[in-house]
This record gives sequence, C-alpha cells and structure tokens, in this order.
Amino acid sequence: MAYDDLPTIDSAAALESYGVPQPAVRDKVRDRLHDLDRQWISHSPFVVLATASPDGRCDASPKGDPPGFVKVLDEHTLVVPERAGNKRFDGYHNVLTNPHVGLLFLIPGRGDTLRVNGRARLVSDGPFFDDLVVKGHRPVMALLLDVQEVFYHCAKAFMRSQLWEPATWDPTVMPRHAVIAKELVRPDSPLAELDKYYDVERYKAGLYPTS
Repeated sequence: MAYDDLPTIDSAAALESYGVPQPAVRDKVRDRLHDLDRQWISHSPFVVLATASPDGRCDASPKGDPPGFVKVLDEHTLVVPERAGNKRFDGYHNVLTNPHVGLLFLIPGRGDTLRVNGRARLVSDGPFFDDLVVKGHRPVMALLLDVQEVFYHCAKAFMRSQLWEPATWDPTVMPRHAVIAKELVRPDSPLAELDKYYDVERYKAGLYPTS
C-alpha cells in the first residue's frame, strides 16, 4: 500500500501552524546538570540511549542496572557503563561516526522523565570505572557524554498510556519470546531448545559475569 499522496507537513511554518510552545516550555533547556538532575539520575535504574548514523539510520537502546548506575562526573559530564550483552553494539557503531546522542532517564512510577543530549565517545577504561562495578562486574566499556542539553519532559505520555498502572499490565498478550524467535529468526531450532535458551533464570545468571 502506497501513502505518497497523503498531505505532508514539510516545513517549520506548516508544523508551527499546529501551535508553538509557551515561553517557559521553549526556554526550559539548560546546558549543564543541576543538583536536581544529579539526584534524578542517582535514582534512575533505566535509560534509553538514542543514536543515529551519518546516513540517518537510528537506534534506541535500553540500558538498565541498579538505580544510579549512570554516574555524573561533573555538571558537564556523565558516564554510562556497558555490561556484557549480545555484542551487536548497534548504538555504539553509530557513536563511532556520529557522536550526537540523546538519553531518556526513567524512574519507575514517575510520569516525568529527564532528557539529556550531548556528544559521546566510547572509552575502554578510566579512573571512574571502579565506581561502575556492579555485583563484581566491571564494565566492558563505557559511554562518556559531554552534556549539551538538559530538560525535563512532562508526564502526559505516561498518563495516557497508564504505563505504571499494574491493572493495565498483561504480559500474556504476546506469545513468549521463544515462540517469537522461532517464528522470526530461528525457524529450524526446536521450541524446547529455544525455551531453555531464553529462560529467565538462565538470563539472570549471566547478567554480571566476572570473567
């Protein structure tokens, strides 16, 4: 199905015809981290890292650890540790060629979020790596961010989605991941084998390898 004939919004003027932000919203962006931002980051166990390659291929990668796993080094710098994973490094490949990234910090139960944008680079070690150890696991690398923009995002998306409302949660609306994997990427693998591979307890055991 083609959608080429749909009316397109292709200019700033056309976009702004839907409205412009109030001055307080427009001017809320800051260029450094405040103590309140530090406090927020120290309580956040989950952040989404948004990147893009020079040719526009985008990636949004979830990062999670105990609250405060992202460390603020100073008002202009923070660091995101990388744990052992699937080694795709989708977002990090983008960072190698386009250092501009965005971070979205969540605190469970909170509707507002903290957004931090800046220029990033990957580092393999540093004096702060000891502070990034979790359960004996030292990060395999880290993303060091030079902060350029900081602001809070309102709670409307979380309110509309009822994301934090337990009554709306139903993980059974989709088949378990082993079934999805067999259908989409591993059709020749026995389902019993995939169930073992994607077993939650097996995943938990490999979260923080120390060797």
